Amino acid sequence: MTRPLVHQNPWQALRQFTRARIALGRAGHSQTTDTLLAFGLAHAQARDAVHQPLEREAVQQALAAAGFDSLHVHSAAADRVHYLRRPDLGRRLDDESRARLDAARGADEVDVVFVIADGLSSLAAQRHAVPVLQAVREQLADWRIGPVVVAEQARVALGDEIGERLRARQVVMLIGERPGLSSPDSLGLYLTHAPRPGRTDAERNCISNVRPEGLPYDRAAGKLAFLLRGAAALGASGVRLKDDSDVAAVLGPAEAPELPGRC
Repeated sequence: MTRPLVHQNPWQALRQFTRARIALGRAGHSQTTDTLLAFGLAHAQARDAVHQPLEREAVQQALAAAGFDSLHVHSAAADRVHYLRRPDLGRRLDDESRARLDAARGADEVDVVFVIADGLSSLAAQRHAVPVLQAVREQLADWRIGPVVVAEQARVALGDEIGERLRARQVVMLIGERPGLSSPDSLGLYLTHAPRPGRTDAERNCISNVRPEGLPYDRAAGKLAFLLRGAAALGASGVRLKDDSDVAAVLGPAEAPELPGRC
């Protein structure tokens, strides 16, 4: 009896539900050729996502078409090489950007400032940030939203100084996450209440894997709006602020827990 050259994995049917590398099968003791080639392609796409520059002007044009005012800033990391080797430089603005933000600062506080940042995947920011902003704006009709800031060579903490200089009660970084081998364009949303330099990661809330194949735009926008309102009521973000948006959706506003009591 002839043995099959390729042995199929019994979990093969489950692959339709996930982008994860499961049920790959085998040829003898090795991976199949198509699996090996697909892995090589995914690895190349992840590397490209890290090094691909942000098309800032295209992002700002998309923001203008969607009805958002915007301005751009740059971190103290002069280029991608310095950005990858010196994470600390990606957390600080350069002098020109500080001056630009100070000139754009209004006399009154704004409720929230959104920052679109390249992070470790400019592809994610270019593909997903504007649709997410459009979705969340519909749920914050009564909020004063500052100009959208497009940041290059940016780390998450760069939003702290941006938010402080624009007199924002809260800042949200929409930033490209570190690419995975099945997700080179995953967007992360980082919320910080009362932003200022020196805030720690424990003082932020994160919504990750925002993309059509992960957390869809509408659900991400719903979670973000819920957390923004929760942070405003509680006066804090991070470990003290819990994402009970799924509970609230099931119980309804009348039965959901009071926001200031969460800890």
